[in-house]
Amino acid sequence: MSENSRPVAPVALVTGGDSGIGRAVAVKLAQQGMDVGITWHTDQDGAEATADEVREAGRRAATTRLDLTDLPGASQAVDTLADELGRVDVLVNCAGTGTSTPFLELDHATVREVLDVDLVGPFLCSQRAARRMITQASGGRIVNITSVHEHQPRVGAAPYCAAKGGLGLLTQVMALELAEYGITVNSVAPGEIATPMTGQEDADVMSTDRPGIPLGRPGDAREVASVVAFLAGPESSYTTGASWVVDGGMLRMGPQAGSHLRSGDWRRP
Repeated sequence: MSENSRPVAPVALVTGGDSGIGRAVAVKLAQQGMDVGITWHTDQDGAEATADEVREAGRRAATTRLDLTDLPGASQAVDTLADELGRVDVLVNCAGTGTSTPFLELDHATVREVLDVDLVGPFLCSQRAARRMITQASGGRIVNITSVHEHQPRVGAAPYCAAKGGLGLLTQVMALELAEYGITVNSVAPGEIATPMTGQEDADVMSTDRPGIPLGRPGDAREVASVVAFLAGPESSYTTGASWVVDGGMLRMGPQAGSHLRSGDWRRP
């Protein structure tokens, strides 16, 4: 088969693909036969390392910088990558940030940054991707990486919880409005995952003890990526507007944890 006659591969764009869950998602989608566009904020070397892994899987890769505190212009990165790779079939909104600050001590700048990166940025990136998917007239997939804090609060994480909860409901609205174009929209809500964001990069999750999680350990980024890959692929064609929790059973521990706590340490971030 000549190069020109090769079937067009689907293209996935993964924000925050320079490390952690984003890197695992990018590599998994490449292994499923997708070309992958990767964004980075401060770690260009990390993004290029992810791109190398995508190419090792036999797929094309492209990278560009994305600073979601610079809105609305930053969302142009979606079009930049889609132009370079020729289309966009999947968008995974994975870039994120957070804070560990008591509610009464939060300043406006911190709240604004977290909301822009975790909620407004995905909103604008999804708009750009969805418009291109509609023009292509072949449907599409949007997957928003939220958190267990899409569903339950955490002390010291007010703007993060507000943003992730908002992104969860935004996912549902998008699912309703974009269904007529064959675009599905779902969220994936990880619990504690061993990534740079949790200070556990390259940790051996199987030997890390977490008594308060039913499965007894943190998750591996690849375990999240496998769920994203399902939602990004053809077998999830009748799945939309849902939140897929990947947390080792953490959310099921709400009342159970409350009855077994032995100190008030939870009151402090």
